[in-house]
Amino acid sequence: MNAAPPEAGFGRAKKALGQHFLHERGVIDRILQALDPRPGERIVEIGPGQGALTFPLLRAHGELTVIEFDRDLIAPLTAAAAPLGRLEIVHRDVLQVDFTALAAGRPLRLVGNLPYNISSPILFHALEHAAAVRDMHFMLQKEVVDRMAAAPGSKVYGRLSVMLQAWCEVTPLFAVAPGAFRPPPKVDSAVVRLVPRPRASVAIADPARFAQVVRAAFGQRRKTLRNALSGVLDADAIRRAGLDPGARAEQLAVADFVALAEQPAPQD
Repeated sequence: MNAAPPEAGFGRAKKALGQHFLHERGVIDRILQALDPRPGERIVEIGPGQGALTFPLLRAHGELTVIEFDRDLIAPLTAAAAPLGRLEIVHRDVLQVDFTALAAGRPLRLVGNLPYNISSPILFHALEHAAAVRDMHFMLQKEVVDRMAAAPGSKVYGRLSVMLQAWCEVTPLFAVAPGAFRPPPKVDSAVVRLVPRPRASVAIADPARFAQVVRAAFGQRRKTLRNALSGVLDADAIRRAGLDPGARAEQLAVADFVALAEQPAPQD
């Protein structure tokens, strides 16, 4: 495959920001094919970097919003995008971006090569705005994608798996080797698609309570539910949810955590 040349005016990747710039043309084309942008859609790219995905997407779609924290990338992105289409740059930490406000009534399609050092916080932040998001196509560390899509009983099934699968359909798409980036990371990567479930089908009455139960259950993986959920739910409440207090969190399906979250907290 031919690699995309670096754009003029862009500096080196900054290690402190976890930057690894995608450059492999074949990978870029596969992401575009998976995204399949259509006229009128509101597409937002997180972390455009040197524009490897930004510019082909702008050529194909004509308009794009990007969220970029590195101020040194703003000017070269603006200059290179000018002849291609309308690029709106939001210069901000993505964790401070209100996706619901950004959507302004038009469901967002999020895409990006996420900084691996803060990928989980970005995912949880996007979940908070799931009602404003149509879908997400993200490049992440492969082991994170494996955790996101893991089934109960898997060694990598955990809090991230449950929280994402409760709110979204999670589909790993394809793996990406380190050589597709400049500089190459020390890990394999993968592209994943997340599609938020219709709110009516999620059946989580209290999202904060659900998150509390899941966090506690996986706080110490080898503990039984009886011990891990101490102070959050007692053994009787666990039984009322139809579960064995002697079971461990990694054995439970997402629906089991929903059932646990429906039980009231123990009274002091």
